[in-house]
Amino acid sequence: MQRNRVGASGLEVSELALGTMNWSRDTNADEAGGQLDAFLDAGGTLLDTAASYAEGGSEALIGTLLGGTVSRSDVQICTKAGIRRTATGGMVDASRDTMLTTLDESLARMNTDHVDLWLVHAYDPRTSLDETLHALEIAVNSGRARYVGVSNFPGWATARIGTLASTRPSLAATQMEYSLVQRGIEREVVPAAAELGMGILAWSPLGRGVLTGKYRSSIPADSRAASEHLAGFLDPYMNERASAIVEALSTAAEGLGSTAQELALGWVLAQPHIASAVVGARTAEQLELSLRATQTPVPAAILDVLDEVTAPELGYPERR
Repeated sequence: MQRNRVGASGLEVSELALGTMNWSRDTNADEAGGQLDAFLDAGGTLLDTAASYAEGGSEALIGTLLGGTVSRSDVQICTKAGIRRTATGGMVDASRDTMLTTLDESLARMNTDHVDLWLVHAYDPRTSLDETLHALEIAVNSGRARYVGVSNFPGWATARIGTLASTRPSLAATQMEYSLVQRGIEREVVPAAAELGMGILAWSPLGRGVLTGKYRSSIPADSRAASEHLAGFLDPYMNERASAIVEALSTAAEGLGSTAQELALGWVLAQPHIASAVVGARTAEQLELSLRATQTPVPAAILDVLDEVTAPELGYPERR
């Protein structure tokens, strides 16, 4: 598997990152171990998690696996902080106190003294960017995080915090949703990140699972769309536009002897602004389909067609 430099930083990561959002909840320890083994065997290095995933269960499971046959030196860990659990649900909180407390809890759960990449999980309008940035600075200076960045920040906030960081440890990355059904970051986040030297990690490059084609005719009983706690996650792309994109993908895949999943992921990997794409799976068999996307590049003509039929609508002020 190819390794890419993350923006202008010295951090190099595998072009696919193994997503662990469902680990310990929908994916048990044995299944997670099988995924990790397959991922490492394919040349992958980057594990993506967050303190809020399964209320810390994802990180705890990673800690268990790293205490077994997998060495900490074999993997790179990206985790996120800034979502605090309250009595009424999750709450965005990127204050210095919450960020650093959460980081220490993450390190304890994963039984490690540092993470390779630490991200602010979401933009917090109630906390100044300068305070949030100070937490990132403390994490780097104390050795608890090798590199830092943000996630799910709008373009203006990405530009602002990146500019504030110019006299502090620079921001290496931003992690954003990006796929053939969600290309919104191309309007402002992509140019802002390029100007600031930040690499982009794409989460949900398969359109939350819709681009695999599994929902073309029905909703499988064991799928995310049939899950009580994940159905709402897929709702934004269970529509006519996404269905048309899936049909175009499936037609192209049939002609190439490939799958819609491989083409959708291959398109993301071919984008020059993407350092790594985060893929998640319930089983090692599902993960294998994503790993195959790194082995055969999508033909340029197919990339062009997919780009054309899914291009986001641009207008003022991005385009005049």
